[in-house]
Amino acid sequence: MQPQELTGANRLTIELVPQTCWFSNVRSEVSAADWDRLRKLTSDAAEDRCEVCGGRGPRWPVECHEIWEYDDEQHTQTLLGLTALCPAYHGVKHMGLANMKGRGDIAARHLAKVNGWTAQEAERYIAEQFAVWEGEASTSGRWIWAGSNSTASR
Repeated sequence: MQPQELTGANRLTIELVPQTCWFSNVRSEVSAADWDRLRKLTSDAAEDRCEVCGGRGPRWPVECHEIWEYDDEQHTQTLLGLTALCPAYHGVKHMGLANMKGRGDIAARHLAKVNGWTAQEAERYIAEQFAVWEGEASTSGRWIWAGSNSTASR
């Protein structure tokens, strides 16, 4: 199977964030009250269901996920929106964080299940995404939130 066959029609993908943007997100840039309002608006709009699978988590129904676009040439990150994801989907989206927290295997199994892949296909996809991320991580410069004054050294 060619890489594009794996990545062409995925229902669920991982999103690896530039390392210098780790923990630099909407929640860290707004007040706790504003983040709670944004999170609640997002979950209420989705009726406390995952906007991808319709599922709900066992401890809390959904988590607020930030959708970012990264421009490697301009070193900008632009917030495209917020979406409600069940914890299982959210864990896959943040595979790097899942690995750091010891939950990478759980996230990889969920990725394989949702996309109808074998465990080996999921591991290959994950390895390919990390290889791309590692190549991008070697770029030096500063990342700027488009439309804001926040920056992160890279």
